[in-house]
Amino acid sequence: MKPFRLLLALPGLAALAWGAVLIYEFAFPLWPGTFVAAGWLLGFPILHDALIAPLVGVVAFVLSRVLPKTWKAPVMVGAVLTGVLAIVAFPLLWRTYGAPPPPGPHDNPELGLVISLAVVWIGVTISGLVRHLRTDRARARAGLGRPERPSV
Repeated sequence: MKPFRLLLALPGLAALAWGAVLIYEFAFPLWPGTFVAAGWLLGFPILHDALIAPLVGVVAFVLSRVLPKTWKAPVMVGAVLTGVLAIVAFPLLWRTYGAPPPPGPHDNPELGLVISLAVVWIGVTISGLVRHLRTDRARARAGLGRPERPSV
């Protein structure tokens, strides 16, 4: 098992070494861009660990307690995809030309993010409704329908 783990670790270590070479070539000799890059490379992990990760954990905990069982998985997937899309869109939203433009139409990153999020949450809604209806049908077939209110 150890040789297999070593084989899995070697590409990661090679990528880490290549990243260190690229950072060294970028940062030395010192120039103003070095300090901006250091702010991004050091500041965002701290921001993530101190603010974003705990916030996501609290939101996920609350959602897991509040949502019905049939809606938990679709909403959690939608939340993860929303986070990923926000991370991908962040450089383009932060400042115009803050990152190389992505391939394809990139004239309006805000509109692209809104459309992407709409597609994700429409998919979440459809998936949740399908799961909910399947559960209701399965309960009805098993004779476990919703309890009737007693008539007064």
